[in-house]
Amino acid sequence: MLTRRQSLLAATATALAGIAGADPAHAADKTVKIGIDLSLTGADSQGAARVKNGIVMAFDAANQGIAVPGYKFDLLVLDDGTATAGQYDPAQAATNARKMVADKDVVASIGPQMSGAGKAMTPILSQGGLATITPSSTNPDISSPKFAEQYRPAGKPIYFRTVTTDAFQGPNMANFLAETLKVKSVYVLDDSGAYGVGIADAFQKQAENRGLKVLGRDQLNPKEADYTTTLTKIKSLNPDALYYGGVAQAGVKVVKQASDIIPNAIKAGGDGLYGAEILLGAGFPAAEGWYATIAAPNVLENPEAAPWIERFAKKYGMQPENYSITAYDAARVILDAVERVAHSSPEVTREAVRDAIQSAKVKTLQGEVSFDDNGDLTSRIISVFQIHHDPSHPSDDVLHQYKYIGVAPQSS
Repeated sequence: MLTRRQSLLAATATALAGIAGADPAHAADKTVKIGIDLSLTGADSQGAARVKNGIVMAFDAANQGIAVPGYKFDLLVLDDGTATAGQYDPAQAATNARKMVADKDVVASIGPQMSGAGKAMTPILSQGGLATITPSSTNPDISSPKFAEQYRPAGKPIYFRTVTTDAFQGPNMANFLAETLKVKSVYVLDDSGAYGVGIADAFQKQAENRGLKVLGRDQLNPKEADYTTTLTKIKSLNPDALYYGGVAQAGVKVVKQASDIIPNAIKAGGDGLYGAEILLGAGFPAAEGWYATIAAPNVLENPEAAPWIERFAKKYGMQPENYSITAYDAARVILDAVERVAHSSPEVTREAVRDAIQSAKVKTLQGEVSFDDNGDLTSRIISVFQIHHDPSHPSDDVLHQYKYIGVAPQSS
C-alpha cells in the first residue's frame, strides 16, 4: 500500500511547497472565503485544534505558493462547542451554518467535526447551496439518499467527507472483535449523541450477525459524572468485551471508571476514543489497552508522510493525528475545486465549487480522494489502533500512544 501511494504523496508535497520567489505579477487580486466549523470549546477541543491546524496549514501553503493564481484564501473559523453543552452544541452549529450561508464571500466550508453538529447544519447549508467537506463526521444518515428530503432539501448533495462512515466503522470493529480477538459476548454503551447512537447501532447489528452474544445496551448521559451503577451491572454479566459508541465527554469517564470496575474485559470503541482528549482526560493506566477505530487509512505510519508530520509539529508545537491529515486533505480538495472553477469561469461561485468537489479526483496524503453520488468517500478503509503507554513521548502524543494494529476486516 505504501508503494502504491508513493507517487501521490510526492505529488502532493511538490504541489504544496511554498514558492519562495513567486512572481509579483501573480499577486492575488480576488479573495475567496472558506468557512470552518469545529468543536473548539469543550471535551473535544484537543482534536479540534489538531484538525484546525491541518486545515490552516494547507491554506497557508496555498496563499504562500499562490496555488490559484489571482486568488487569495481567507478563513472564517467558527466554534460549535459551548461551555453549557461541554462539547458540540447543535444549536450553535446551526447558527454557524446560517452565518456562513449569509456571507456571500464563503464559497465552501470544512467541517463539522461531529455528526450531531452535521445533522443541525446540513439542511441550512443545502438551502444556501454551500458545500462542506467534513474530515471526521461519520454518521451515514447525513449523506444517505434515504434522508435526502431532511438533509439536502435543495436537491444536490452538499455534505462531502474525507473519511468513510459508521456504516463501515461500527461493523468492521465487530468483525475485528469476532475474527481477531475471538470475542464471544459484548455489552454496548452509547453517549446518546447522533454519532454515538449511530455507530453503536451499526456495531451491535453486525456483532449479532457474527454470532456475538450482546448481553445488553445502555445509553449514557454525557453530563453525568458517575457511571458506576451501569458498569457494576455490566461486571455482573461478565462480558468478554465492552463497546462504547460516543465522543470524549462521556468517553473519558467510561475509560476511567471501566478500568477500575471491569479491568479484565476487552474494551473498544470508534474514533470518539481516538485522540488526545482520551489520553489526557483518562490518563494511564486507565486508557491502556483500549481499542479504537478511525474511518480512514493510517497515514501517520507511512514514511512518505514524515516530512509533512515534521512540518506540522514544527509549525504548531504539537503532533498531528490522522484526522489532521483528513482535514488537510479536505482543504486540498477545495483548493483543487476552486482552481478548476477559476480556470474555466470568470467567477468562483458556490454552485460551481460544489460541482467541482463532486467530480474531484485529488491526489492527497491518504491517496486519491473522490466521492460517490451522495458525497461519501469512495475509499472505505477502517484502521484499528490500541492504546499503549509510551513514557518516552508526551501523554497527548497520539502518534506514539495509539499503536496501529491494521485494517479492520471488512463486512460483506
